[in-house]
Amino acid sequence: MVEKVHKPLGTLLVERGLITEKDLETALERQHSTGELLGQALVNMGLASEKDILSALQAQSGMRVINLASYEPDTELLNRVSGAVARIYKILPLEFNDNTLLIAMADPLDIQTLDDLRFMLNCDVKGTIASEDDIIRTIDKYYGTEMETVGDLLKQIETEMGGPVTFGGGKEESENVDIVSLKELAGQAPVVKLLNLVLIQAIRDRGSDIHFEPFEDQFKIRYRVDGVLYEMVPPPKHLSLAITSRIKVMANMDIAERRLPQDGRIQLSMKGKGVDLRVSTLPTIFGESVVMRVLDKSIVMLDLGQVGLSEQDRKTVHEIIKKPNGIILATGPTGCGKTTTLYSCLKALNEIDVKIITTEDPVEYDIPGIIQIHINEPIGLTFAICLRHILRQDPDIILVGEIRDKETADMAIQASLTGHLVLSTLHTNDAAGTITRLIDMEVEPFLITSTMEAVIAQRLIRTICNNCKEQYEPTEEELSSIGLTRGDAKGKIFSRGKGCDVCKNIGYLGRTGIFELLVVGEELRSLVLEKAATKDLRNVARKAGMKTLREDGLEKIFAGITTIEEVARETMAQE
Repeated sequence: MVEKVHKPLGTLLVERGLITEKDLETALERQHSTGELLGQALVNMGLASEKDILSALQAQSGMRVINLASYEPDTELLNRVSGAVARIYKILPLEFNDNTLLIAMADPLDIQTLDDLRFMLNCDVKGTIASEDDIIRTIDKYYGTEMETVGDLLKQIETEMGGPVTFGGGKEESENVDIVSLKELAGQAPVVKLLNLVLIQAIRDRGSDIHFEPFEDQFKIRYRVDGVLYEMVPPPKHLSLAITSRIKVMANMDIAERRLPQDGRIQLSMKGKGVDLRVSTLPTIFGESVVMRVLDKSIVMLDLGQVGLSEQDRKTVHEIIKKPNGIILATGPTGCGKTTTLYSCLKALNEIDVKIITTEDPVEYDIPGIIQIHINEPIGLTFAICLRHILRQDPDIILVGEIRDKETADMAIQASLTGHLVLSTLHTNDAAGTITRLIDMEVEPFLITSTMEAVIAQRLIRTICNNCKEQYEPTEEELSSIGLTRGDAKGKIFSRGKGCDVCKNIGYLGRTGIFELLVVGEELRSLVLEKAATKDLRNVARKAGMKTLREDGLEKIFAGITTIEEVARETMAQE
């Protein structure tokens, strides 16, 4: 051990003359948006060398730096720490003596990792410092590049425990477990290990949600990738209480309360990238159902050029959001990307001379320079009340997470009429239906025409994996599903994914948006005042240049971005 210097890493580097204050400020901004370790951010941006970072970390933590080039582990050491654990925590076992495991780690101040490992491995754990890249390369070298699966881990747990491991007893007993017992269940090493592997596997596969679902004789774990649910190997039913309790401990929830729904949040760092998990529990007849929403900042592109807008629609949106006042609504079902689109608008507007305030339920992505407020309805902090007070904060631009009722709609309109640009969301099937929905909420048509600038309807569709993309001739049935004839398809190119290792033999990799951009012009305003039908509003908007969701989807099919199947699934023909 070396003598510690009790100063932040950035301060140490500045004092040593290795970076400037400006460099530190830039790296901190990157760290905030990507979740990387500060040292890794500085190295990735070319502002500091790896050697300088390791030297400063050594001074800061008192741990020694180790060169992994000479690392040669024995089989027993590798068996003590599985590849899954090494990857989850980004650590490497170096030696084991006197019931003490020495590991290499990239973040010497990560006390939680040391505590978790002590718990899981039932021994003392001490750290040394190595670069993150070296650790990952060495893990791949000695453990292989394949990730241990949940199924492998369940078999390993049963082998280690001499048979199926149980926590608690039957249904009646589990309903009466006291808080001490619950904490013991949540802290069992196999449970910690299993849950960590589930999280890392789902996040590695770009999962957007992870579902833990109790049934009478099963406990299912599923995760959603690109809008489609996939099932993991289900753990035994008797693990459900222990896993649920572990999640609640991590999310700072009330572990003893199993009769009421709860919400919480878990913050993780995976390979130097920040990941937020929004946790929701819901009591069911067979136990608590838990859903984690994965907010991986590293895969969210908050850029209007990246969400899927056509070049013309992107230019139009840029023009509209530059207006000093008015209302812009994003509409569509839950999980269609509305929030990402609006955040992309805010990011484009986020300048030093503009004050932006958002009110959301929940706050999904942290953006420097924007004041963000979390709605808390149980204590009376609703969108409408929050919006009323936001207006006293002298904002230029306001984002309201969702217009749920007439009161919130009226407040948004009031904000627009007093010189603010307001962005919000609404749940409707298409852009034209948004105006009808507002009228149904008893919003006066003249107020809609005075404030509404545009409506952006959208859906998310899966994109073809570029690694295994191939051209093919669609069948008559496929063409009919999107309203095309063989004549319409003449000269058009259709593509699909064959399936490969990159896309896990699915044929799709990632998602993009299809959009319907309705700009409220004079002719449309006249129809709104007359309370015209949705069909009439849509027809006028199309004459003015609006593409429907299906038409935008067809363009993406012909461009080789997606498939007929995806567009047919997410859109319907509109006359």
